[in-house]
Amino acid sequence: MIFRLSEELLFPPPVLARDDGLLAVGGDLSVERLLLAYSMGIFPWYSEGDPLLWWSPDPRMVLVPGEFHCSRRLARILRQDNFRVTFDQDFAQVIKGCAVPRSDQEGTWIVPEMQEAYIRLHEEGWAHSVECWQGEELVGGLYGVSLGGFFFGESMFSKVANGSKVAFASLAAQLDSWDFDLIDCQMNTPHLVTLGAREITGLDFSRNLQASLQRPTRRGSWSLEG
Repeated sequence: MIFRLSEELLFPPPVLARDDGLLAVGGDLSVERLLLAYSMGIFPWYSEGDPLLWWSPDPRMVLVPGEFHCSRRLARILRQDNFRVTFDQDFAQVIKGCAVPRSDQEGTWIVPEMQEAYIRLHEEGWAHSVECWQGEELVGGLYGVSLGGFFFGESMFSKVANGSKVAFASLAAQLDSWDFDLIDCQMNTPHLVTLGAREITGLDFSRNLQASLQRPTRRGSWSLEG
C-alpha cells in the first residue's frame, strides 16, 4: 500500500511498506519531515522528473561499526597514510561528488533539491560528511544523517581507487569509538557485504532504531572530533 503525503498526514509505520520498500509518495524535503522520516526508518529516493518517493526496505542492510571488515589490503593502505581524512570539512563538495553519475548510470538520484535539503540538515547539525583528501584535492567521501546511536548512510563517492573505502573505514572506526549502535546501509550490495554489512528484518531494524533513539544525538559539527 502506498500513502500520499500531505502536511496533515504523518508517515505510516514502516511495516506497511510494499514488497519493494516503497512506502509513500509526495510531501517535501523540509528538515522537519526528513527528521521525522529518519526517526521512522524512512528515507527519500527518487530520480529527476519523478515524484518524491519514500522508502523503507525490508530486509534492511546494516553494519555494526565494530564489525567493519578491513581487508589486509585496505589495512595496508590505511597504514601508508596516503590519504588525509576529515569530518564535516566540506559537506557541500562531498554531496556534489556523490551526485556525479557513475559510469553505469544515466543520471543521479541526488538531484539539486536533495542536495539543498541535506545541506540544510548539515547546517543544522544533523547531517555529516567524511572527506578523503590527497593533498588539497577531495578524492572521496560519504555523507549521512545521525540520530541517537544510528548513522544513516546515504551515499559515497571516489575519484581514485579506495577513496570511499578509506572514508567508510574511518567513519566506522569513529562511530565505534563513540559507541554507535548501527550504520544504516539501506540496500544490499555485494560491495557492502565485503565490508561487513548484513541484512536484518525490517521489524528488527525498527526495534533497534527506536531503542537507539532514546540516546542523545551527537548533533553539531564533527570536525573537531573526527
